[in-house]
Amino acid sequence: MMKLATMVAAAVLLVTTPALAQRAPDPVKWRRLDAENTLFINTTQGPIIVEMFPEVAPTHVTRVKELSRERFYDNLTFHRVLENFMAQTGDPSGDGTGASSKPDLNQEFQFRRGGDMPFVSASEQGGSVQGFYKTLAVETYRDAQMALNRDGKVRAWALHCPGVASMARSGLVNGVDQVNSANSQFFLTRAPYPSLDNKYTVWGRVVWGLDAVMKLANGEPPPNPDRMLTVRVVADLPETERVPLYVLRTDSPDFRKLVDETRKERGADFSICDVQIPARITGVGSINEKDRPWWRNIPLIP
Repeated sequence: MMKLATMVAAAVLLVTTPALAQRAPDPVKWRRLDAENTLFINTTQGPIIVEMFPEVAPTHVTRVKELSRERFYDNLTFHRVLENFMAQTGDPSGDGTGASSKPDLNQEFQFRRGGDMPFVSASEQGGSVQGFYKTLAVETYRDAQMALNRDGKVRAWALHCPGVASMARSGLVNGVDQVNSANSQFFLTRAPYPSLDNKYTVWGRVVWGLDAVMKLANGEPPPNPDRMLTVRVVADLPETERVPLYVLRTDSPDFRKLVDETRKERGADFSICDVQIPARITGVGSINEKDRPWWRNIPLIP
């Protein structure tokens, strides 16, 4: 088995570097991920890259980054993994009862969306609309209502589509829902789960590696649980270890075409969760195949 140090060294990640990027992609179509708000989770089933959203869940993103930088998450198991539901981790005790020594967090089930947060509508739901903010599927009220509110913003909430990173928390205690009990545990969704919306704090979404999420061993706990080998904020990695990864801009004509094609294919069964946002890398020029680690499987930007 590959030694941990070797696997970490092979965990080349995001943001363009002179050694890797040979050309800049069309900024109208492609958006480079922000290294400070991108999380690299190296698991026993492969790499998982999560885009984080501090503008949606600021205290939860801060907590995840703090714990990642403290190496708290390294080697923790996926202790609860359910088919067609989610994979949960972040518990130092490994049985779902543990947490970090930091205080619990207040819920951030909703956020205020202003004109500075570009939103692309994909479907209408009565008085609200569903669409995308960056790679995150959200439901929100219409832009026209911003003018009616003192802060010039409207309510919005993230939707639990496949690949969403959401914080675990306690349930009912003496009949009282413990909404402000998230700490260190989180889960990655493996299927659409709308019953979780507005009840758990979403702080990110998998932009690459959903196949690794789907391969994690099932069980409560699994007989042989998978692990997070290392968890790193991409900004903390050496520049030479950052793959030039981009995602399709959701405010681009190409994305609108993707939504329309998905809706046509799905017909009456169309859901916003059916829309998968492409991730690509820039051209890598003459880099030898043997020098390219796991990210050799990511398609190039055409």
